Amino acid sequence: MSAGELDIVSGPELSFRPAVATLGIRETVPFRTMLSNRDRLLAELIGWLDEHGVEPAGPFFLRLHVVNMADLMQIEVGVAGESDATDERVQAGVIPAGNYAVLAYRARSMAANKLLHSWIREHDLQLDTQPRPDGEAFASRCEIYLTDPRTEPKKTRWIVELAFLTRA
Repeated sequence: MSAGELDIVSGPELSFRPAVATLGIRETVPFRTMLSNRDRLLAELIGWLDEHGVEPAGPFFLRLHVVNMADLMQIEVGVAGESDATDERVQAGVIPAGNYAVLAYRARSMAANKLLHSWIREHDLQLDTQPRPDGEAFASRCEIYLTDPRTEPKKTRWIVELAFLTRA
């Protein structure tokens, strides 16, 4: 399926997801440099996994904890998995269980996000968010990299799944 130049792989749809144990690095970064920071943190996390002999239990992801496109974003770059080797930099976490609005696509991140947000409104769904002085806090808003960035360096070829937790 294609919406304009957006290559939709699946969705949008509502899907129940179980909780997922994760390992990740969390930082506060400017919105305008979020993707370059994602790439830096992804390389750091991959290096940490290799150094500690940890094999991921699932895909890598970018999680947006607090969104403020006019200022700073609290992001986490992580991977599904568990380890006893966590430290002050790589922390254990969890992506919570629940009903997620989901859309998988290739390339065109902004267009995919707009399409999923539009679908959420059309279906009268509410995202699980809280307003905060520093932005909008999401219970779980993820870009999940179904294509392993360790084996496919060209980001335009990645299949990315947006998964936004909705309120019950």
